[in-house]
Amino acid sequence: MFNEKISSLSGLIAATFTPMDDSGRLALGIVPTMVNQLIDEGVAGLYVCGGTGEGVSLTNAERKQTAEAFVKAANGRVPVFVQVGQNSLFAAQELAKHAAEIGADGISAITPTYFKPTSTTALIDSLKIITDGAPNLPFIYYHFPAKSGLPIDLSDFVEEAVGKLPSLYAVKFTDSKLHDLQAVLTATDGRIKVFFGTDEMLIGGLAAGASGGIGSTYNFAAPLYIKLIEAWKSGNLAEAQRLQALSVQMVRTFVPFGGIEGQKGMMGMVGLECGPARLPLNKLSAESIKQLQSNLQEIGFFDWARP
Repeated sequence: MFNEKISSLSGLIAATFTPMDDSGRLALGIVPTMVNQLIDEGVAGLYVCGGTGEGVSLTNAERKQTAEAFVKAANGRVPVFVQVGQNSLFAAQELAKHAAEIGADGISAITPTYFKPTSTTALIDSLKIITDGAPNLPFIYYHFPAKSGLPIDLSDFVEEAVGKLPSLYAVKFTDSKLHDLQAVLTATDGRIKVFFGTDEMLIGGLAAGASGGIGSTYNFAAPLYIKLIEAWKSGNLAEAQRLQALSVQMVRTFVPFGGIEGQKGMMGMVGLECGPARLPLNKLSAESIKQLQSNLQEIGFFDWARP
């Protein structure tokens, strides 16, 4: 069902940030520069309006504008997946339909997080409403139990979903339970791909069978992870472990400044000014950004994470 570009997709998929101005309004003018730099640095795809992109904090109109900007900027050079999950399933369906209309390569969705599906059947029925908006686009199910809070067995879900969701292509697996990742691959005999969503554990995800990763830190540290993947593929486990340790050190450095907030600050440091995060997230002060930059310099980030 899926074309070769999608079927063989592997490597790093950047979960993109949504550029905003100081007032929290969209500032999409930098998107072409962002996309060009990400492609130049080796990312294999883009994942738009996810958690990193503050999708749940955007209106549907803003999400459509953002998706259009990234699809246009990519211009077919790498696949673009649009995260369309919403508390309203029919609003999500509308976003899925729009993604198909603008030429996106696929869609993804996390399930509603206020009223949650409480059974595998309800989860699949909910996702069916969303995917009906774009039945011909590959669908990535966004598994993020820390945010969704779903009491669902993932392997049971994929076994049942394979027959009921024809467009199911992959799982974005944002969790530390690698045995669940392996269970997905086993339950579907590898027919469903897995992209790992915990950047600081990428080597573990690859070892468990993931095709690559979808993550936020690939926006500013793709060269580091590309070297990690190359080391892993060549069997140089010691080097892969060394590079992963640097990734952990980087994450531990920015997290005290806020996950999204700190990373948006880092985007400006690599020449891709994305502005602050939108409320209810915090806005980093100039002093905090300066301190973060100093902390990153101290660990050598700009030497080992950049080209």
